Amino acid sequence: MTDPITDSQAEALTPRQLAVLDAVLGLMVEKGDQLTMAAVARRASCSKETLYKWFGDRDGLLTATVQWQASKVRAGNYDRQKLDALSLRDSLIRFAVNWLEVISSPTSIALNRLAISHAATHESNLGGIVLANGRFAIGERLRPLLEDGRATGLLDFDDAETAFRTFFGLVGRDVQIRLLLGDALKLSGAEIERDAARAADQFLALHGRARPAPKA
Repeated sequence: MTDPITDSQAEALTPRQLAVLDAVLGLMVEKGDQLTMAAVARRASCSKETLYKWFGDRDGLLTATVQWQASKVRAGNYDRQKLDALSLRDSLIRFAVNWLEVISSPTSIALNRLAISHAATHESNLGGIVLANGRFAIGERLRPLLEDGRATGLLDFDDAETAFRTFFGLVGRDVQIRLLLGDALKLSGAEIERDAARAADQFLALHGRARPAPKA
């Protein structure tokens, strides 16, 4: 399995390569399962040889696309040495906003529907690609914030993965499954901000501490 893309790797992609990945996402929305290297080459105005050079085979192109989409979800910028209750809450909210914006986008809906279809029929490894480079990669991206929060006495939990799953559930609720099943759910920017703040506050009510633990 290809390792999840890092923020620095995402930033290192050239504008031309990003245009190719955006073309892949656009074709998924329009054509669903009818995604071929030839169709991507036509949409992105490049040769198939260039696609193979940059991304390898079709699975490599799909992996890069999923990684690029998932890299948009970040936990915000914070100074580990100055992490306090306010910056922790803000970083949790930024993560939640990013994630809700991504999963409610037409491209993400099309990508996940396609991945679910392929996972059911074993047509390709797209389901595994999305799982590894989407959900699992995003969990690893938030883990440092959670662990830094625990180290500074702002959070209290036994296992970072379990804590992440709790936060993930509070943020997502039933939004993604409704969208995947065709619900015409529209989330405005204000609604996303409100829902993200509510999820952060609920998570802090479960795992937050009123004040940092005394240093040993």
